[in-house]
Amino acid sequence: MIKAGIIGGSGYTGGELIRILLNHPEVDIDFVFSTTRAGKPISSAHPDLLGVTELGFTGKSNPEVDVVFLCLGHGNSSKFLSENEFSANTKIIDLSNEFRLENDAEFQGKQFVYGLPELQKEKIVKANHIANPGCFATAIQLALLPLAKQGSLSQEVHVNAMTGSTGAGVGLSPTSHFSWRNNNISWYKPFTHQHLGEIGESLKSFGNEVGKLRFLPNRGNFTRGILATAYTSHQGSLEEAKLLYQEFYQDALFTHMTDEPIHLKQVVNTNQCHIHLHQHEDVLLITSAIDNLLKGASGQAVQNMNLMFGLKEDLGLQLKAEVF
Repeated sequence: MIKAGIIGGSGYTGGELIRILLNHPEVDIDFVFSTTRAGKPISSAHPDLLGVTELGFTGKSNPEVDVVFLCLGHGNSSKFLSENEFSANTKIIDLSNEFRLENDAEFQGKQFVYGLPELQKEKIVKANHIANPGCFATAIQLALLPLAKQGSLSQEVHVNAMTGSTGAGVGLSPTSHFSWRNNNISWYKPFTHQHLGEIGESLKSFGNEVGKLRFLPNRGNFTRGILATAYTSHQGSLEEAKLLYQEFYQDALFTHMTDEPIHLKQVVNTNQCHIHLHQHEDVLLITSAIDNLLKGASGQAVQNMNLMFGLKEDLGLQLKAEVF
């Protein structure tokens, strides 16, 4: 059995990891670290786990675990790794944005591989340290990677994507509490979102020209999920574009094409990404949908763990969608 540790287990991504790993047939959770809840039961932060596990939060980590997941706020992973040393055999999967960019991928002699399986599966299989992609970045990259590989993204790309309130984390803010978020929609960080850097590096990794990416993120009045729409000039037919996407994702266990328009309920509570293509004159519209906490965070982290340990990629990730 793989012994796993979770750092920052009281938040949304930590909670999702606990839920997945409790039911993973090849994993035992060795410890769940929390600076704010040490000594308290897991159910104090995640009441749905009452009676499911006797685990409690701890203020100490075990440096000898096989894998550790860092579910800390952005900017805190490097601090934690500087203060807490793990075995040379411990694999690290970081869910923050600290090690995703090429210039940030090396830390204390550890080389972090960008963990988007649909793009870098061969590198992930050989990796000891993973930088898990961002949620918006996952949805947008999966929408655009086939075009980038073909060299069909040389024109400007417009992306509009909406995320649920869990994307802002468990801490309250003026734009995340119920009274503000309910029955409300708004944009934020127009054209400057922090995920643009990792998206750009992935799209350019094929060596083809990539046009300017205009990304407008939106806050939705729901709790989880991301629906992203991207459109750009396209030379060729819709059928040619569909064949391109089907070929690119033919071996992807969690990314699927559909001829029917998609919606969030197809993917919420799963590790799936669904993609739909629509063409109007010379403009191709790509829609992608994911669960921001699963395929956009904890589910993808477990997917990466499975690949790193030579397990079936979808082990422990056969989750049921909330379709009604």
